[in-house]
Amino acid sequence: MLDATCPLVLKVHYSAKRHYNAGRHIILIGHAGHAEVEGTIGQLPDGAITLIRNEEDAETVRVPENKELAYITQTTLSVAETRKIIVALKRRFPSIIGPDAGDLCYATGNRQAAVLDLCKQVDMLLVVGAKNSSNSSRLMELGLEQGIKSHLIATVKDLDENWFQDIETVGISSGASAPEVLVQEVVDWIKEKFSSVEVENLVKLIENTKFNLPKALQD
Repeated sequence: MLDATCPLVLKVHYSAKRHYNAGRHIILIGHAGHAEVEGTIGQLPDGAITLIRNEEDAETVRVPENKELAYITQTTLSVAETRKIIVALKRRFPSIIGPDAGDLCYATGNRQAAVLDLCKQVDMLLVVGAKNSSNSSRLMELGLEQGIKSHLIATVKDLDENWFQDIETVGISSGASAPEVLVQEVVDWIKEKFSSVEVENLVKLIENTKFNLPKALQD
Protein backbone atom coordinates (compact mmCIF):
# COMPACT_ATOMS: atom_id res chain seq x y z
CA MET A 1 0.00 0.00 0.00
CA LEU A 2 1.32 3.44 -0.98
CA ASP A 3 0.52 6.78 0.67
CA ALA A 4 -0.46 9.03 -2.24
CA THR A 5 -1.38 12.04 -0.10
CA CYS A 6 -0.32 15.34 -1.69
CA PRO A 7 2.73 16.77 0.16
CA LEU A 8 0.90 20.10 0.50
CA VAL A 9 -1.99 18.35 2.24
CA LEU A 10 0.47 16.48 4.45
CA LYS A 11 1.84 19.87 5.49
CA VAL A 12 -1.64 20.83 6.69
CA HIS A 13 -1.85 17.55 8.63
CA TYR A 14 1.49 18.28 10.31
CA SER A 15 0.34 21.80 11.20
CA ALA A 16 -2.87 20.45 12.71
CA LYS A 17 -0.95 17.96 14.86
CA ARG A 18 1.57 20.63 15.90
CA HIS A 19 -1.17 23.01 17.02
CA TYR A 20 -3.00 20.23 18.84
CA ASN A 21 0.13 19.13 20.68
CA ALA A 22 0.68 22.76 21.69
CA GLY A 23 -2.74 22.79 23.32
CA ARG A 24 -4.53 24.91 20.72
CA HIS A 25 -8.05 24.44 19.38
CA ILE A 26 -8.02 24.40 15.59
CA ILE A 27 -10.40 26.10 13.16
CA LEU A 28 -10.35 24.50 9.72
CA ILE A 29 -11.54 26.59 6.78
CA GLY A 30 -12.99 24.23 4.19
CA HIS A 31 -15.98 22.49 2.67
CA ALA A 32 -17.86 19.90 4.70
CA GLY A 33 -17.75 16.45 3.16
CA HIS A 34 -14.73 17.17 0.96
CA ALA A 35 -12.27 14.25 1.00
CA GLU A 36 -9.35 16.48 2.01
CA VAL A 37 -11.31 18.05 4.85
CA GLU A 38 -12.47 14.66 6.12
CA GLY A 39 -8.87 13.42 6.02
CA THR A 40 -7.56 16.43 7.93
CA ILE A 41 -10.25 16.21 10.63
CA GLY A 42 -9.49 12.50 10.95
CA GLN A 43 -5.90 13.22 11.96
CA LEU A 44 -6.98 14.33 15.43
CA PRO A 45 -9.44 13.24 18.15
CA ASP A 46 -13.09 14.28 17.90
CA GLY A 47 -13.66 17.88 18.93
CA ALA A 48 -10.09 19.02 18.29
CA ILE A 49 -11.05 20.77 15.03
CA THR A 50 -13.98 23.06 14.27
CA LEU A 51 -14.91 23.38 10.58
CA ILE A 52 -16.08 26.67 9.06
CA ARG A 53 -16.86 27.47 5.43
CA ASN A 54 -17.29 31.23 5.00
CA GLU A 55 -17.11 34.69 6.56
CA GLU A 56 -20.50 34.26 8.23
CA ASP A 57 -19.24 31.13 9.96
CA ALA A 58 -16.13 33.01 11.08
CA GLU A 59 -18.30 35.63 12.72
CA THR A 60 -20.49 33.14 14.57
CA VAL A 61 -18.34 30.07 15.25
CA ARG A 62 -18.23 28.95 18.87
CA VAL A 63 -14.90 27.72 20.22
CA PRO A 64 -13.75 26.43 23.62
CA GLU A 65 -13.21 29.17 26.17
CA ASN A 66 -9.80 29.90 27.68
CA LYS A 67 -7.96 28.04 24.94
CA GLU A 68 -5.49 29.33 22.36
CA LEU A 69 -6.64 29.14 18.75
CA ALA A 70 -5.05 28.33 15.40
CA TYR A 71 -6.45 28.03 11.89
CA ILE A 72 -5.60 25.86 8.91
CA THR A 73 -7.23 25.67 5.49
CA GLN A 74 -8.25 23.26 2.80
CA THR A 75 -5.66 23.60 0.02
CA THR A 76 -8.10 24.01 -2.90
CA LEU A 77 -10.18 27.02 -1.87
CA SER A 78 -10.71 30.40 -3.51
CA VAL A 79 -7.72 32.62 -2.82
CA ALA A 80 -9.81 35.78 -2.44
CA GLU A 81 -12.52 34.20 -0.28
CA THR A 82 -10.00 32.51 1.99
CA ARG A 83 -8.28 35.83 2.67
CA LYS A 84 -11.60 37.39 3.67
CA ILE A 85 -12.35 34.53 6.06
CA ILE A 86 -8.90 34.79 7.65
CA VAL A 87 -9.37 38.55 8.12
CA ALA A 88 -12.72 37.88 9.80
CA LEU A 89 -11.16 35.32 12.13
CA LYS A 90 -8.31 37.65 13.09
CA ARG A 91 -10.75 40.48 13.72
CA ARG A 92 -12.77 38.32 16.08
CA PHE A 93 -9.86 36.41 17.61
CA PRO A 94 -6.82 38.75 17.51
CA SER A 95 -4.45 36.16 19.01
CA ILE A 96 -5.32 33.36 16.59
CA ILE A 97 -2.33 32.06 14.64
CA GLY A 98 -1.98 30.60 11.16
CA PRO A 99 -0.51 31.33 7.72
CA ASP A 100 -1.50 34.76 6.36
CA ALA A 101 -2.48 33.37 2.97
CA GLY A 102 -3.81 30.07 4.29
CA ASP A 103 -2.48 26.68 3.20
CA LEU A 104 -3.62 27.03 -0.41
CA CYS A 105 -2.02 24.90 -3.10
CA TYR A 106 0.18 26.95 -5.45
CA ALA A 107 -1.40 25.24 -8.48
CA THR A 108 -4.89 26.21 -7.30
CA GLY A 109 -3.93 29.87 -6.87
CA ASN A 110 -2.08 29.99 -10.19
CA ARG A 111 -5.05 28.58 -12.08
CA GLN A 112 -7.46 31.02 -10.49
CA ALA A 113 -5.25 33.94 -11.52
CA ALA A 114 -4.91 32.55 -15.04
CA VAL A 115 -8.66 32.04 -15.42
CA LEU A 116 -9.33 35.64 -14.38
CA ASP A 117 -7.03 36.80 -17.17
CA LEU A 118 -8.51 34.30 -19.62
CA CYS A 119 -12.06 35.46 -18.96
CA LYS A 120 -11.17 38.91 -20.30
CA GLN A 121 -10.48 37.37 -23.71
CA VAL A 122 -13.16 34.71 -24.25
CA ASP A 123 -16.92 34.31 -24.69
CA MET A 124 -17.16 30.96 -22.90
CA LEU A 125 -15.07 29.05 -20.37
CA LEU A 126 -14.72 25.27 -20.20
CA VAL A 127 -13.14 23.80 -17.07
CA VAL A 128 -11.98 20.19 -17.24
CA GLY A 129 -12.28 18.56 -13.83
CA ALA A 130 -14.25 16.16 -11.68
CA LYS A 131 -17.69 17.21 -10.49
CA ASN A 132 -16.58 16.79 -6.87
CA SER A 133 -13.35 18.76 -7.37
CA SER A 134 -13.44 21.88 -5.21
CA ASN A 135 -10.76 23.75 -7.17
CA SER A 136 -12.32 22.85 -10.53
CA SER A 137 -15.73 24.07 -9.39
CA ARG A 138 -14.18 27.31 -8.19
CA LEU A 139 -12.64 27.93 -11.63
CA MET A 140 -16.06 27.55 -13.25
CA GLU A 141 -17.56 29.89 -10.63
CA LEU A 142 -14.91 32.50 -11.42
CA GLY A 143 -16.01 32.43 -15.04
CA LEU A 144 -19.64 32.90 -14.07
CA GLU A 145 -18.67 35.77 -11.76
CA GLN A 146 -16.95 37.45 -14.71
CA GLY A 147 -20.20 37.29 -16.67
CA ILE A 148 -19.35 34.62 -19.23
CA LYS A 149 -20.89 31.23 -19.95
CA SER A 150 -18.96 28.61 -17.99
CA HIS A 151 -19.19 24.84 -17.83
CA LEU A 152 -17.48 22.17 -15.72
CA ILE A 153 -16.87 18.97 -17.68
CA ALA A 154 -15.35 15.73 -16.47
CA THR A 155 -14.52 14.47 -19.98
CA VAL A 156 -15.08 15.36 -23.60
CA LYS A 157 -18.31 13.33 -23.45
CA ASP A 158 -19.90 16.10 -21.36
CA LEU A 159 -19.59 18.67 -24.17
CA ASP A 160 -22.78 19.93 -25.81
CA GLU A 161 -22.54 21.34 -29.31
CA ASN A 162 -25.41 23.73 -28.52
CA TRP A 163 -23.18 25.56 -26.02
CA PHE A 164 -21.12 26.93 -28.91
CA GLN A 165 -23.90 28.83 -30.69
CA ASP A 166 -22.88 32.48 -31.14
CA ILE A 167 -19.55 31.78 -29.41
CA GLU A 168 -16.40 33.03 -31.14
CA THR A 169 -13.71 32.45 -28.54
CA VAL A 170 -13.53 29.59 -26.04
CA GLY A 171 -11.23 29.44 -23.05
CA ILE A 172 -10.19 26.06 -21.60
CA SER A 173 -8.76 25.49 -18.15
CA SER A 174 -8.54 22.49 -15.85
CA GLY A 175 -8.49 21.52 -12.21
CA ALA A 176 -5.11 21.15 -10.56
CA SER A 177 -5.16 17.35 -10.81
CA ALA A 178 -6.90 16.91 -14.17
CA PRO A 179 -4.75 14.92 -16.63
CA GLU A 180 -3.49 16.91 -19.60
CA VAL A 181 -4.81 14.25 -21.97
CA LEU A 182 -8.39 15.16 -21.01
CA VAL A 183 -7.76 18.80 -21.88
CA GLN A 184 -6.25 17.83 -25.23
CA GLU A 185 -9.27 15.68 -26.03
CA VAL A 186 -11.49 18.75 -25.56
CA VAL A 187 -9.26 20.78 -27.89
CA ASP A 188 -9.36 18.00 -30.49
CA TRP A 189 -13.19 17.78 -30.23
CA ILE A 190 -13.56 21.52 -30.88
CA LYS A 191 -11.15 21.37 -33.83
CA GLU A 192 -13.10 18.48 -35.30
CA LYS A 193 -16.53 20.07 -34.87
CA PHE A 194 -15.70 23.58 -36.07
CA SER A 195 -13.67 24.80 -39.02
CA SER A 196 -10.82 27.33 -38.96
CA VAL A 197 -10.05 26.84 -35.27
CA GLU A 198 -6.94 28.60 -34.00
CA VAL A 199 -5.38 27.40 -30.74
CA GLU A 200 -3.34 29.73 -28.53
CA ASN A 201 -1.76 29.00 -25.15
CA LEU A 202 -2.10 31.59 -22.40
CA VAL A 203 0.99 31.36 -20.20
CA LYS A 204 0.53 33.13 -16.88
CA LEU A 205 3.65 31.59 -15.34
CA ILE A 206 5.60 28.34 -15.47
CA GLU A 207 5.27 25.97 -12.54
CA ASN A 208 8.49 24.14 -11.74
CA THR A 209 7.71 22.68 -8.31
CA LYS A 210 8.41 18.95 -8.15
CA PHE A 211 7.69 16.37 -5.47
CA ASN A 212 9.58 13.15 -4.91
CA LEU A 213 7.89 9.82 -5.57
CA PRO A 214 7.13 7.59 -2.55
CA LYS A 215 10.22 5.65 -1.53
CA ALA A 216 8.68 2.37 -2.66
CA LEU A 217 8.38 3.72 -6.20
CA GLN A 218 11.83 5.29 -6.15
CA ASP A 219 13.29 1.83 -5.53
